[in-house]
Amino acid sequence: MALLGFGENGWGPLILHAALMTLLLSFAAMVVGAVVGSGVSAAKLSPHRPLRWFGDGYSVIFRGIPELLIIYLFYFGGSGIITKIGGLFGADGFIEVPPFLIGALAIGLISASYQAEVYRAARLALAPGEVEAAMAIGMTRWRVLQRIIVPQMVRYALPGLSNVWQMSLKDSALVSVTGIIELMRASQVAAGSTRQYFTFYVIGGLCYLVLTVLSSHAFKRAEQRMNRAHRSRSAAQA
Repeated sequence: MALLGFGENGWGPLILHAALMTLLLSFAAMVVGAVVGSGVSAAKLSPHRPLRWFGDGYSVIFRGIPELLIIYLFYFGGSGIITKIGGLFGADGFIEVPPFLIGALAIGLISASYQAEVYRAARLALAPGEVEAAMAIGMTRWRVLQRIIVPQMVRYALPGLSNVWQMSLKDSALVSVTGIIELMRASQVAAGSTRQYFTFYVIGGLCYLVLTVLSSHAFKRAEQRMNRAHRSRSAAQA
């Protein structure tokens, strides 16, 4: 237990900081995935064939290439590209991209390929008559999106987004190859320094399990609240 304490020789502060870093990295990746995934979903639902090709191609690429390879491509390729661009403006030497930014972008773009399918399924689950009725009574497209489409899409998408969040949470462990101190990296450092490999890898696994259970509970509460609000509106309209 002394190894897990917050004293001079304890690894508690490092593990706690790494858990917070894992949450921040996963959250940033989900935000990136939500923005990009919404655009990819809209492209896949577009009546224009080139946009549908783009959406399908994005999904194939980012779901077909291993996550670790994508992180390597972003980490080494991204720094190389920025270094070349900096050289055009007179910068000397190698320009390293912050590992957190690389991890958030890489995992976020992977997450976007899965979130796009969640949003597409949620949009297709909407009854066409609801949108047509809203347009018939004079609602603008923005008001229809705000009051009809988005609230119901969120309700339909929450179960799928819960799965994507769990995936992003576990994928954050892959970012340890860039040197960022998240749970996996902290477990490796602590295990290598103390030679207590089994102990710290079990601790790392338990930390991931705690984050998973807590986030699953949060998503379940959000689903219950959204469904309760929907039933209340349906009863009021009846």
